[in-house]
Amino acid sequence: MSDRDGALLRRLWPYARPDAGRYAAALACAPLSMALALVQPILIKRIIDEHITPGQLDGMSRLAGLYLAAVLAAFLLQGFYTLSVAVAGQRTIYRLREAVYSHLIALSAASLDTRPAGALLTRATSDIESLGETLQGQTINIVLDVLMVIGVLGAMLALDWRLTLVMLALSPAVAGVLELCRRRLRRLFTEIRSAISAVNAFLAEQLAGVEIVQLFGAEGRAEQRFDVPNRRVREATIASNVWDAFMFAAVDGLGSVCLALMLWYGASGTAGGALSAGLLVAFASYLERLFRPIREFSNKMAVIQRAAAALEKIFGLLDDGRRISPGEEALSGLELEGHIRFEDVYFAYGEEDVIRGVSFSVAPGEVVALVGPTGCGKTTLTRLLNRSYEGYRGSITIDGIELSRLPPKVVRAAVVAVQQDLHLFPETARFNVDFGDPAIGPERLREAAALTHADQFVGALPGGWDFVLRERGANLSAGQAQLLTFARTMAHDPAVIVLDEATASIDPVTEQLVQDAIARILERKTVIVVAHRLSTITGADRILVLDRGEVVERGSHAELLARGGRYAALYRAGFHG
Repeated sequence: MSDRDGALLRRLWPYARPDAGRYAAALACAPLSMALALVQPILIKRIIDEHITPGQLDGMSRLAGLYLAAVLAAFLLQGFYTLSVAVAGQRTIYRLREAVYSHLIALSAASLDTRPAGALLTRATSDIESLGETLQGQTINIVLDVLMVIGVLGAMLALDWRLTLVMLALSPAVAGVLELCRRRLRRLFTEIRSAISAVNAFLAEQLAGVEIVQLFGAEGRAEQRFDVPNRRVREATIASNVWDAFMFAAVDGLGSVCLALMLWYGASGTAGGALSAGLLVAFASYLERLFRPIREFSNKMAVIQRAAAALEKIFGLLDDGRRISPGEEALSGLELEGHIRFEDVYFAYGEEDVIRGVSFSVAPGEVVALVGPTGCGKTTLTRLLNRSYEGYRGSITIDGIELSRLPPKVVRAAVVAVQQDLHLFPETARFNVDFGDPAIGPERLREAAALTHADQFVGALPGGWDFVLRERGANLSAGQAQLLTFARTMAHDPAVIVLDEATASIDPVTEQLVQDAIARILERKTVIVVAHRLSTITGADRILVLDRGEVVERGSHAELLARGGRYAALYRAGFHG
């Protein structure tokens, strides 16, 4: 095991520590199991040399009974440590998977934007499963194998040191083969993990847009693009199989050569006299016990190298520190009224600022609209406000408290965004509104649905609130999905609502319901609107016109029209920002 593998195992230890007792119990069985395995060839030697060869059968049954007892005891001990390690390994994997999931949902948008969803899915699924194969026996079995090799060599030296040295003549060749294969397999399994991540990322992307691929007749080109990462997986896997087979065959062949050399040496008389039949049988049995773990080491090494490659990927994810800072614990129970203030705020995704010196305030109960061309920074401002992104310069406060000091849960309980890209889960309609929050009872659910007109279609669904939605709400219309997200927002009763309104592909009747739901929200809440419709703009208390990350105009609808500037031009053009 390399230093890098050792470092990875040390990092894994905190997840295994709660089951240290189970691992220790399994390890405690190792010397007992090894001793029982080592005594068996000695008993066979005595049976042959002391009873079978001279024809003296008296006392042979006692040795045979001892041999049977040693076999049964070794079997029971092996079963105990196998079960102990399997249970402990699954519990360790459970904790690691939980840690990966907790880390994933706490990652900042800046981190998620740079990682394909398929690659993240690979970290949480197949990479952890690869590790699970190792923890459920392979690691502990390697410890047992090492002990067995040491014990067998000791027993063989005690029986006949000259015969043992003949067998050891090939040990440098065995060690060289194992090290060569270990290095090659490690590189190949790292390549396989990367290639599988690329395949999963491509599949997730294509499945999310499969309808577009079909509509534009791009299936053939998509298959050609998929062939690139798929071919990487195939070629790396075949290469790993070749090296794995080579290692197994080489070790197996060297074991047979050792047995032949030992028999030749024993039969030649060079050892200083004829060797007894019992000694040769005992040595053959020990040789089989010696090369069995070495031979199986090829399979175990393949599993361990896969696990090591998976661990590197998993810890690479866990080392991503781009998480939203936790804020101050003392503010964790705070309830915010929603007085928002931006002062000279700058922000950049990369090197160039996309928000430049923005300053404005929103009082509780106000409606402020953000308008401007696509890419001017409207959505970026709202994502800063709900702490999806950090790293801004300047000051953003809610109720006079700097945003970075507030725990994300406090901010997101007070500021809820209704986005253009609606997301509904394949759960019941009720779950998609209350998210399983026990504080949202039936009465509050009904009030939110009635306020946003969601009750008009939910009641007609088979099963009502227990109707199960398909992925992303595919069995609802666009308007119904929009109304359900409005109901979700109002049921959670935030102080501030960020409304990134979009009502495309909605029939006229549902559109009227959506517009009325928006109007009701505007009447009851502090709202920041990323405006796409003139009707919402005209009803705002204040309008901010953005261009290239700067506020270039501000005022009411009438004031801005009278000014005849950028807003007036947008208004005359019908504005769809």
